[in-house]
Amino acid sequence: MTSAHIPVHLSSSSVYPENAAYAFDLAQRLGYDGVEIMVWTDPVTQEAGALRALADLHEITIGAIHAPTLLLAQRLWGWEPWGKIERALDLAGEVGAQCVVVHPPFRWQRGYAEGFVEGVADRQARWGIDIAVENMFPWRSGVNAMQAYLPGPDPRDFPYGAVTLDISHAATAGMDPVQMAQDLGERVRHLHLGDSFGSFKDEHLVPGRGSQRCDEVLRHYADHAFSGIVSVEVGTRRMRTPARELALAESLAFARTHLGQHDLPGATLEPTR
Repeated sequence: MTSAHIPVHLSSSSVYPENAAYAFDLAQRLGYDGVEIMVWTDPVTQEAGALRALADLHEITIGAIHAPTLLLAQRLWGWEPWGKIERALDLAGEVGAQCVVVHPPFRWQRGYAEGFVEGVADRQARWGIDIAVENMFPWRSGVNAMQAYLPGPDPRDFPYGAVTLDISHAATAGMDPVQMAQDLGERVRHLHLGDSFGSFKDEHLVPGRGSQRCDEVLRHYADHAFSGIVSVEVGTRRMRTPARELALAESLAFARTHLGQHDLPGATLEPTR
Protein backbone atom coordinates (compact mmCIF):
# COMPACT_ATOMS: atom_id res chain seq x y z
CA MET A 1 0.00 0.00 0.00
CA THR A 2 1.29 3.46 -0.89
CA SER A 3 0.10 6.54 0.98
CA ALA A 4 1.12 8.89 -1.81
CA HIS A 5 -1.48 11.42 -0.74
CA ILE A 6 0.59 12.35 2.37
CA PRO A 7 3.38 14.70 1.22
CA VAL A 8 6.74 14.66 3.02
CA HIS A 9 8.39 18.08 3.12
CA LEU A 10 11.73 19.39 4.32
CA SER A 11 11.69 22.26 6.79
CA SER A 12 14.22 24.92 5.85
CA SER A 13 15.16 24.98 9.55
CA SER A 14 16.60 21.48 9.05
CA VAL A 15 19.46 22.87 6.95
CA TYR A 16 20.35 25.80 9.26
CA PRO A 17 22.78 27.59 9.03
CA GLU A 18 22.47 27.00 5.27
CA ASN A 19 19.93 29.17 3.45
CA ALA A 20 16.56 28.60 1.82
CA ALA A 21 18.00 28.18 -1.68
CA TYR A 22 20.06 25.24 -0.42
CA ALA A 23 16.96 23.76 1.24
CA PHE A 24 15.06 23.76 -2.06
CA ASP A 25 18.00 22.25 -3.93
CA LEU A 26 18.54 19.54 -1.34
CA ALA A 27 14.84 18.73 -1.08
CA GLN A 28 14.69 18.15 -4.82
CA ARG A 29 17.87 16.06 -4.92
CA LEU A 30 16.77 13.81 -2.06
CA GLY A 31 13.22 13.32 -3.34
CA TYR A 32 11.13 15.36 -0.90
CA ASP A 33 7.73 16.51 -2.12
CA GLY A 34 8.22 20.10 -0.99
CA VAL A 35 9.49 22.44 1.69
CA GLU A 36 8.30 24.23 4.79
CA ILE A 37 9.74 27.73 5.04
CA MET A 38 10.89 29.00 8.41
CA VAL A 39 10.74 32.80 8.14
CA TRP A 40 14.17 33.94 9.29
CA THR A 41 16.83 36.57 8.63
CA ASP A 42 17.53 34.99 5.24
CA PRO A 43 15.70 37.54 3.04
CA VAL A 44 14.54 34.85 0.62
CA THR A 45 12.32 33.38 3.36
CA GLN A 46 10.44 36.68 3.52
CA GLU A 47 9.95 37.26 -0.21
CA ALA A 48 7.11 35.56 -2.07
CA GLY A 49 8.56 36.13 -5.53
CA ALA A 50 11.90 34.56 -4.62
CA LEU A 51 10.19 31.59 -2.97
CA ARG A 52 7.92 31.00 -5.96
CA ALA A 53 10.92 31.16 -8.29
CA LEU A 54 12.76 28.53 -6.23
CA ALA A 55 9.69 26.31 -6.07
CA ASP A 56 9.28 26.53 -9.85
CA LEU A 57 12.98 25.95 -10.49
CA HIS A 58 13.08 22.82 -8.37
CA GLU A 59 9.55 21.65 -9.26
CA ILE A 60 8.44 21.21 -5.66
CA THR A 61 5.77 22.88 -3.56
CA ILE A 62 5.79 25.08 -0.46
CA GLY A 63 3.52 23.39 2.05
CA ALA A 64 3.77 25.69 5.05
CA ILE A 65 5.11 28.99 6.28
CA HIS A 66 6.47 28.95 9.82
CA ALA A 67 5.80 32.42 11.22
CA PRO A 68 8.73 34.17 13.01
CA THR A 69 7.45 33.44 16.51
CA LEU A 70 10.67 31.92 17.87
CA LEU A 71 12.47 33.51 20.81
CA LEU A 72 15.38 34.54 18.58
CA ALA A 73 13.07 36.06 15.94
CA GLN A 74 11.17 38.49 18.17
CA ARG A 75 12.37 41.56 16.26
CA LEU A 76 11.80 40.11 12.79
CA TRP A 77 8.87 41.83 11.02
CA GLY A 78 8.49 44.22 13.92
CA TRP A 79 7.46 43.75 17.54
CA GLU A 80 3.68 43.45 17.07
CA PRO A 81 2.82 39.72 17.27
CA TRP A 82 -0.38 39.78 15.24
CA GLY A 83 1.44 41.74 12.55
CA LYS A 84 3.87 38.83 12.17
CA ILE A 85 1.03 36.32 11.88
CA GLU A 86 -0.77 38.41 9.28
CA ARG A 87 2.37 38.89 7.18
CA ALA A 88 2.95 35.13 7.35
CA LEU A 89 -0.64 34.56 6.19
CA ASP A 90 -0.13 36.95 3.29
CA LEU A 91 3.10 35.16 2.35
CA ALA A 92 1.40 31.76 2.57
CA GLY A 93 -1.38 32.95 0.30
CA GLU A 94 1.10 34.29 -2.27
CA VAL A 95 3.13 31.06 -2.44
CA GLY A 96 0.18 28.66 -2.18
CA ALA A 97 1.10 27.19 1.21
CA GLN A 98 -1.47 25.04 2.98
CA CYS A 99 -0.95 26.48 6.45
CA VAL A 100 0.93 28.87 8.71
CA VAL A 101 2.69 27.29 11.68
CA VAL A 102 2.77 29.38 14.87
CA HIS A 103 3.93 28.95 18.46
CA PRO A 104 1.68 30.09 21.31
CA PRO A 105 2.67 33.41 22.95
CA PHE A 106 5.45 33.68 25.50
CA ARG A 107 4.25 34.26 29.03
CA TRP A 108 5.51 37.85 29.02
CA GLN A 109 3.31 38.63 25.98
CA ARG A 110 0.21 38.79 28.17
CA GLY A 111 -1.83 41.13 26.02
CA TYR A 112 -1.24 38.95 22.98
CA ALA A 113 -1.94 35.78 24.96
CA GLU A 114 -5.26 36.98 26.41
CA GLY A 115 -6.92 37.04 23.01
CA PHE A 116 -4.80 34.43 21.29
CA VAL A 117 -7.35 31.63 20.82
CA GLU A 118 -9.99 34.04 19.49
CA GLY A 119 -7.45 35.93 17.38
CA VAL A 120 -6.25 32.75 15.70
CA ALA A 121 -9.81 31.70 14.87
CA ASP A 122 -10.67 35.15 13.50
CA ARG A 123 -7.64 35.35 11.23
CA GLN A 124 -7.97 31.78 10.05
CA ALA A 125 -11.51 32.57 8.95
CA ARG A 126 -10.60 35.88 7.30
CA TRP A 127 -7.58 34.58 5.36
CA GLY A 128 -8.97 31.13 4.64
CA ILE A 129 -5.63 29.54 5.56
CA ASP A 130 -5.08 27.19 8.49
CA ILE A 131 -3.13 28.65 11.41
CA ALA A 132 -1.67 25.48 12.90
CA VAL A 133 -0.73 26.15 16.53
CA GLU A 134 2.21 24.03 17.64
CA ASN A 135 2.50 22.06 20.88
CA MET A 136 5.28 23.35 23.11
CA PHE A 137 6.88 22.43 26.47
CA PRO A 138 7.94 23.85 29.84
CA TRP A 139 11.41 25.36 30.10
CA ARG A 140 13.40 23.30 32.62
CA SER A 141 16.62 23.78 34.56
CA GLY A 142 17.45 20.91 36.85
CA VAL A 143 14.38 20.20 38.98
CA ASN A 144 12.81 23.57 38.21
CA ALA A 145 10.32 24.12 35.41
CA MET A 146 8.84 27.35 34.09
CA GLN A 147 5.62 27.57 32.13
CA ALA A 148 6.96 29.64 29.23
CA TYR A 149 3.84 29.77 27.04
CA LEU A 150 0.36 31.22 27.41
CA PRO A 151 -2.44 30.35 27.31
CA GLY A 152 -0.65 26.96 27.50
CA PRO A 153 1.73 24.59 25.69
CA ASP A 154 -0.71 21.74 25.00
CA PRO A 155 -3.16 22.43 22.13
CA ARG A 156 -5.49 19.73 23.46
CA ASP A 157 -6.53 22.23 26.14
CA PHE A 158 -7.79 24.84 23.64
CA PRO A 159 -10.28 24.88 20.75
CA TYR A 160 -7.82 25.60 17.94
CA GLY A 161 -9.20 24.64 14.57
CA ALA A 162 -5.78 23.55 13.30
CA VAL A 163 -2.70 22.19 15.09
CA THR A 164 0.92 21.35 14.33
CA LEU A 165 2.00 18.21 16.22
CA ASP A 166 5.73 18.30 16.95
CA ILE A 167 7.07 14.94 18.17
CA SER A 168 10.27 16.35 19.67
CA HIS A 169 8.32 19.01 21.59
CA ALA A 170 5.96 16.35 22.91
CA ALA A 171 8.92 14.33 24.21
CA THR A 172 10.44 17.37 25.92
CA ALA A 173 7.08 18.00 27.61
CA GLY A 174 6.92 14.36 28.76
CA MET A 175 3.91 13.63 26.55
CA ASP A 176 3.21 10.61 24.36
CA PRO A 177 3.03 11.76 20.71
CA VAL A 178 0.91 8.78 19.70
CA GLN A 179 -1.66 9.65 22.34
CA MET A 180 -1.54 13.29 21.26
CA ALA A 181 -2.16 12.27 17.65
CA GLN A 182 -5.16 10.24 18.73
CA ASP A 183 -6.54 12.95 21.01
CA LEU A 184 -6.14 15.79 18.50
CA GLY A 185 -7.70 13.82 15.67
CA GLU A 186 -8.38 15.73 12.46
CA ARG A 187 -7.30 19.03 14.02
CA VAL A 188 -3.69 18.08 13.21
CA ARG A 189 -2.96 19.71 9.87
CA HIS A 190 0.83 19.56 10.04
CA LEU A 191 3.30 17.11 11.59
CA HIS A 192 6.86 18.02 12.57
CA LEU A 193 8.83 14.78 12.34
CA GLY A 194 11.86 14.65 14.62
CA ASP A 195 13.01 12.27 17.34
CA SER A 196 14.13 12.70 20.96
CA PHE A 197 15.22 10.79 24.04
CA GLY A 198 12.83 12.87 26.14
CA SER A 199 15.47 15.05 27.75
CA PHE A 200 14.88 18.61 28.94
CA LYS A 201 16.52 19.78 25.72
CA ASP A 202 14.40 20.05 22.57
CA GLU A 203 16.49 17.60 20.56
CA HIS A 204 14.97 17.30 17.05
CA LEU A 205 16.93 14.15 16.21
CA VAL A 206 16.73 12.22 12.98
CA PRO A 207 13.66 9.95 13.29
CA GLY A 208 14.74 6.52 14.46
CA ARG A 209 17.78 7.85 16.31
CA GLY A 210 15.86 8.61 19.51
CA SER A 211 13.35 6.76 21.67
CA GLN A 212 10.05 8.25 20.51
CA ARG A 213 7.46 6.21 18.62
CA CYS A 214 7.84 8.19 15.42
CA ASP A 215 7.06 5.11 13.36
CA GLU A 216 3.72 4.63 15.14
CA VAL A 217 2.77 8.27 14.67
CA LEU A 218 3.38 7.97 10.93
CA ARG A 219 1.46 4.71 10.67
CA HIS A 220 -1.41 6.32 12.58
CA TYR A 221 -1.67 9.03 9.94
CA ALA A 222 -1.25 6.57 7.05
CA ASP A 223 -4.14 4.54 8.49
CA HIS A 224 -6.36 7.60 8.98
CA ALA A 225 -6.01 9.19 5.52
CA PHE A 226 -4.18 12.24 6.86
CA SER A 227 -4.85 15.26 4.64
CA GLY A 228 -2.00 17.39 6.01
CA ILE A 229 1.76 17.40 5.51
CA VAL A 230 4.61 15.60 7.25
CA SER A 231 7.52 18.03 7.59
CA VAL A 232 10.98 16.81 8.61
CA GLU A 233 12.32 19.18 11.26
CA VAL A 234 15.64 17.94 12.60
CA GLY A 235 18.75 19.71 13.87
CA THR A 236 21.82 19.48 11.62
CA ARG A 237 23.65 22.72 12.48
CA ARG A 238 26.72 20.91 13.86
CA MET A 239 26.98 18.52 10.91
CA ARG A 240 29.24 18.88 7.91
CA THR A 241 27.54 18.84 4.52
CA PRO A 242 27.85 15.08 3.77
CA ALA A 243 26.55 14.13 7.23
CA ARG A 244 23.69 16.64 6.97
CA GLU A 245 22.59 15.33 3.60
CA LEU A 246 22.78 11.73 4.78
CA ALA A 247 20.75 12.58 7.89
CA LEU A 248 18.03 14.25 5.84
CA ALA A 249 17.99 11.41 3.30
CA GLU A 250 17.64 8.98 6.21
CA SER A 251 14.78 11.08 7.62
CA LEU A 252 12.93 10.97 4.31
CA ALA A 253 13.44 7.22 3.94
CA PHE A 254 12.11 6.71 7.48
CA ALA A 255 9.00 8.75 6.70
CA ARG A 256 8.38 7.01 3.36
CA THR A 257 8.80 3.58 4.95
CA HIS A 258 6.33 4.11 7.78
CA LEU A 259 3.82 5.92 5.59
CA GLY A 260 3.86 2.93 3.24
CA GLN A 261 5.36 4.97 0.39
CA HIS A 262 7.86 2.33 -0.68
CA ASP A 263 7.83 3.21 -4.37
CA LEU A 264 8.20 6.98 -4.06
CA PRO A 265 11.41 9.05 -4.41
CA GLY A 266 13.63 8.95 -1.33
CA ALA A 267 12.16 5.70 0.04
CA THR A 268 15.61 4.11 -0.02
CA LEU A 269 18.96 5.64 0.90
CA GLU A 270 21.03 6.55 -2.13
CA PRO A 271 24.04 8.84 -2.63
CA THR A 272 22.92 12.47 -3.07
CA ARG A 273 25.68 13.09 -5.68
